[in-house]
Amino acid sequence: MAKTPSREPGLDNDAVFLPDLCGVHALFVVVISSELVAFIVIIARHGFGPSFVDELALLSMYTQWLGLSSAGALCLARRPLAGRSERTIAIASFLLVVAIAWLVAELAWWVLNPVVGAGAIIQIRHDDLVWRTVCVAAIVAALVLRYFYVQFHWKQRMASEASARLEALQARIRPHFFFNCMNTIASLTRSDPPLAERAVEDLADLFRASLADAREPVSFATEIDFVERYLSIERLRLGERLQIDWQLETLPASARLPLLSLQPIVENAIYHGIEPSRGGGTIVIAARSLANRLEVTVSNPFEADSATHHHDGNRIALNNVRQRLRAHFGDDAELHSEQRDGRYVVCLRVPLAGAA
Repeated sequence: MAKTPSREPGLDNDAVFLPDLCGVHALFVVVISSELVAFIVIIARHGFGPSFVDELALLSMYTQWLGLSSAGALCLARRPLAGRSERTIAIASFLLVVAIAWLVAELAWWVLNPVVGAGAIIQIRHDDLVWRTVCVAAIVAALVLRYFYVQFHWKQRMASEASARLEALQARIRPHFFFNCMNTIASLTRSDPPLAERAVEDLADLFRASLADAREPVSFATEIDFVERYLSIERLRLGERLQIDWQLETLPASARLPLLSLQPIVENAIYHGIEPSRGGGTIVIAARSLANRLEVTVSNPFEADSATHHHDGNRIALNNVRQRLRAHFGDDAELHSEQRDGRYVVCLRVPLAGAA
């Protein structure tokens, strides 16, 4: 379990592979696990005999002492162990659990014996009780610590892979988006230099915003501001042909989206719906909160003649957005598209923060 320094994104080099055993959920797991150990031991030794209930009750109390005491000790030791090597954490945790087991065994013997006598409840010798308790605790501690170690590094590896995947997906969007903006600016350089200068300023703001950490979703207001800046550049090129109908409800602060998740959808709406039409059209961008979920729809005019030519590009962009939504929100994220009443509609749904 030697610690290997890592600088991969998504990894916390100061994290402790011991989970937080102070919470209610962790204590519930400890109680259930201790009870299962008692149940298995009783069945293995005596089966379902006439004294099954009495023996199970006594052994359950004993295993609960062991489990809860060990969990409490590891909980208190977790902070002092932070920042140390994983080998040190593993050895210290193992020895701590073994020491707790020895202490509980001694207390059980010396507390119960003066009251009811050793022969009435504890039917083995003192040395056997301590030795068996310590051996079982050592085996369980080794297995559990190994499980914690493997699970911790599995989660770290998954976080690293998800981070790298998000960065790769984000990298696919940025060049395409900025090349289109640069083409627009280039077309304005000779015809209208002041507008070209303003477009360069908007593009610079967008570039700074796009360099934000793609691993963390941004607020819905931030993403909408990004889309508005992009649309201001496209209006310079399309003029009155591009109309936007905003239908945004008041959303909670927990509404968040991955950066650059709406812009590719809006760009597709312009490329597939507005540009092919001589008279242009209106893009409708709507957002609402529904049952602890954020729902955003983008619709644009749809002409069947231009659908085949642009279908592949539209599918690639939507697949990119869909993958990034799933990377952030898992199976709770949805993205689907359909043709409806002469319009092409893209709808995405993600859970509000805290509801995922």
